[in-house]
Amino acid sequence: MRSPRPYGGRHELGQNFLHHRPTINQIVALVRATDGPILEVGCGDGALTHPLARLGRELTAVDLDRRRVERLRSRLPAVTVRHADALDVRLDRPVVVGNVPFHLTTPILRRLLRSAGWRHAVLLTQWEVARKRAGVGGSTMMTAQSAPWFTFALHQRVPARHFTPVPSVDGGILTVTRRERPLVPARERPGYDRFVRVTFTGRGRGIEQILVRASGRPARDVRRAVAEAAARPSALPRDLAPEQWATLWRRLGSSQDPQA
Repeated sequence: MRSPRPYGGRHELGQNFLHHRPTINQIVALVRATDGPILEVGCGDGALTHPLARLGRELTAVDLDRRRVERLRSRLPAVTVRHADALDVRLDRPVVVGNVPFHLTTPILRRLLRSAGWRHAVLLTQWEVARKRAGVGGSTMMTAQSAPWFTFALHQRVPARHFTPVPSVDGGILTVTRRERPLVPARERPGYDRFVRVTFTGRGRGIEQILVRASGRPARDVRRAVAEAAARPSALPRDLAPEQWATLWRRLGSSQDPQA
């Protein structure tokens, strides 16, 4: 939430106030289903902070607008309200929640998916980003690279009219949960990331053809791996499920890490 005018109005900082009570209640209900201390990013005037505080759990709220931080501190003395940037603050509480500025959705998600210490995230993001991250209509490279360690779920679309000022696009509630049992060991993540990237950017009419070129492995090995993953040879990288990616990595990538 960086801004050349850090003391400016909320809209100058790229945020839109959520004022739709049923959406607020839905977000709080999703947080209620988790446990542990909560970190709220982009708390603004406290539309989510107030009901989150009523959960009776340790709550830290951060925002870049100093004036709103000071007001929220006076109204919620039991909550730790910090003047901080969501792009800098450590995302290390078990639960991360927030109405994410739409223009910062992707960088904040990237930080979140590379941060340790949290288990659940409940985020209100730009609709298209939420839909893509949840794999609706096909997975993105970013989602495929993260899926062995996280699950994504899309809960509902939030019309633009439920925000003030009204943004140009709708929002969406996205939850991200860290897997208790990763599909790929954490130590293999750099290699797995490269494997997914060269596959997504590789050429071919289907995953089998793409992998022959991207992995450098013999065609017979690729055919066996694709069959073991229960993937269609003509499927595209966006069509693969997390378990299929993990199988392909084990058979084709982990012993021969492709280099970019």
